[in-house]
Amino acid sequence: MHLKVLFTLSVSTLLATGVATAADRPNLNLKVVEEIVAKVNGDIITRGELEKQKLAIAAELQQQGVTEPALTQQVNKRTADALRDHLDQLLLVQKGKELNINVDAEVNRRIAEVQSQSKISDPDKFHDFVREQTGETFEDFKLQMKNQILTQRVIGEEVYRGITIPRADQLKYYEEHKAEFVRKEMVSLREILVSTGDNSPARVAAAEKKAKDLVERARKGEKFTDLAKQNSDATTAQDEGALGTFKPGDLMKQIEDAVFTQNKGYVTDPIRTATGFEIIKVEEHFKEGQAAFDEVQNEISGRLSEPRVQPKLRTFLTGQREKAFLQIKEGFIDSGAAPNKVTTWQEPVQLRPETTTAAAVAAQKHWKKAFKVIPYGRTRGKPLPDVAPAVTPVPAQPVKNSDSSPR
Repeated sequence: MHLKVLFTLSVSTLLATGVATAADRPNLNLKVVEEIVAKVNGDIITRGELEKQKLAIAAELQQQGVTEPALTQQVNKRTADALRDHLDQLLLVQKGKELNINVDAEVNRRIAEVQSQSKISDPDKFHDFVREQTGETFEDFKLQMKNQILTQRVIGEEVYRGITIPRADQLKYYEEHKAEFVRKEMVSLREILVSTGDNSPARVAAAEKKAKDLVERARKGEKFTDLAKQNSDATTAQDEGALGTFKPGDLMKQIEDAVFTQNKGYVTDPIRTATGFEIIKVEEHFKEGQAAFDEVQNEISGRLSEPRVQPKLRTFLTGQREKAFLQIKEGFIDSGAAPNKVTTWQEPVQLRPETTTAAAVAAQKHWKKAFKVIPYGRTRGKPLPDVAPAVTPVPAQPVKNSDSSPR
């Protein structure tokens, strides 16, 4: 029997609670939505997710001009590790939550970068744009981005930490690969958005006055990061206004014209947009040409670390599998499985009950009552015996009349 996720109640819930299933109640209209193929620490992976990944790979290969029979061969090769990759990400996301890593500010900054590059300021139209480009709802797109950033942070904390590349090796790599570090002109920006609300004349006037005041304060020396955090109406306020790095053509024309002619540290006058007044600060202005070593040092360190990171990451993920509650349905292969880890799938109906006799059930009720209905099998952290101790029956005393004669 395959375990299914149902529209309202799962089969396991129905069986556990004794609610009639569809076979018992023909009029009950249950819609089968998806099939679970793996369970890991309370999260699930579905067949649909694996199929979606397969379709995406096929579409990518077709765009590259790959045709049959090579198309099928390459798709099968690249999807052989599909379940492993999904399990890897789930385990990394779970580890990130365990470590209380918060990436909301970075997610908002990345979303703001995408929106700025799309040149769509209206939120609803931007959400439609995301759906058209990715086939995902905006919420799903944002969640995927969050999980991706979270996994990167966990890998940084748990894997990259402890891997050190000597500066001499980095400099040597830079000199040998200088041609790879020729940059186009780019600017790194921060923003403050003062919203104009419903764009009524009064709101616009008030927003413009506030924006001009903030520009004056920033130019007099107040920290732009603090002003953005306390006054900006943009989602980037949570990240102190960090907007991202852009090349010519990425930004709206009025913003591009205001920043690409300026040097690091410049704060623009208020720029009117559809949603309010934008104040932009030029954090960095990278000129076109050869990038300096300091500008690309982190990138070089990442490149040199990669050969050491992959085996270390695989070891870390194997350890996470060993500690996880993990079940995989027959017919699906985790190519990153931990040796000797039992991941056999168990259907709920196959699980053996804790008590199997009427006497044991009665005895268990007795002990639950004695312990104030503590959940089965535990007493303040201590396990109860598998079968409760037998209770010696007390013979019933005969009931007598007032004159001592039996009734």
